[in-house]
Amino acid sequence: MAMPTAVTTREAVEQRLRAGGGDTAGLLLQGALLLSLLVALGVLVVLIGDILIRAIPVMTERPADFLTSPLSSRPARAGIIQGIVGSVLLMAFVAALSLPIGIGAAVYLEEYARDSSLARLIRTNIRNLAGVPSIVYGLLGLALFVSAIGLGRSLIAGGLTLAVLVLPIVVITTSEALRAVPGSIREAAFGVGATRWETIRGHVLPYAAPGILTGTILSLGRAFGETAPLLMVGAIAGTFSGGGLGDMLTGSYTALPTIVFNWSGQPQDEFRSLTAAAIVVLLVVILLVNASAILLRNRYDRKW
Repeated sequence: MAMPTAVTTREAVEQRLRAGGGDTAGLLLQGALLLSLLVALGVLVVLIGDILIRAIPVMTERPADFLTSPLSSRPARAGIIQGIVGSVLLMAFVAALSLPIGIGAAVYLEEYARDSSLARLIRTNIRNLAGVPSIVYGLLGLALFVSAIGLGRSLIAGGLTLAVLVLPIVVITTSEALRAVPGSIREAAFGVGATRWETIRGHVLPYAAPGILTGTILSLGRAFGETAPLLMVGAIAGTFSGGGLGDMLTGSYTALPTIVFNWSGQPQDEFRSLTAAAIVVLLVVILLVNASAILLRNRYDRKW
């Protein structure tokens, strides 16, 4: 009588794959997930399609004029150049503040801080802050930067508010990128006599650069599209204060999301097309930011 042969794990898996079917619950779950994806994509396509259709008259009749003209109460003459300038200044302000502080904080937490209760508490609070609604940061900016410090409703107050908003995101993305660096790289650097800072500067940060760049650029993209915090700290759909750069930083200011919010509430039908065109410009800028993040990541991946 022949003895039954033992079935290896590999053979059992191959038999199960060849048999197929039988997993009704798994098929139902897969179908539900696919349906959810199709519904979400369908809603997105409908919204973007509606915006593009509304924006076609402006984009075809006065594309360059719309991008270079100042704000106006007349729809035929209104443009978004002041909103673009204001958004660029805000992003420069945010990048100059949030990126060095956020990356430095992440490097300290991951490379220098001990695994203590205090460090774990700080990491937990940072993750909680990343999920706070943006309007709460607007209220914080209004209470702290506008009123308590006395900066007023200025571009500096708006930039500080947006910097605080994206700071937890920068810390989290940088921490994840640093945590993904293999420990063997640090051990090899220590083994040849490198100090901790030399190891971080010459090995850890270059290896983690793709993840850090991706996270920081995407956080700037989020700040570029924020509206609620700017409305709370005084951004208006008007012109900049007259004068040089100093007056622009300390006086009244505007931004592209604020212009979209203001135009969407205007009673004239002509502003509907202008609002859609401004949204298209905003989407294009955010897509360019995302594309630059992908290109930089691929470049550093090929290099390292």
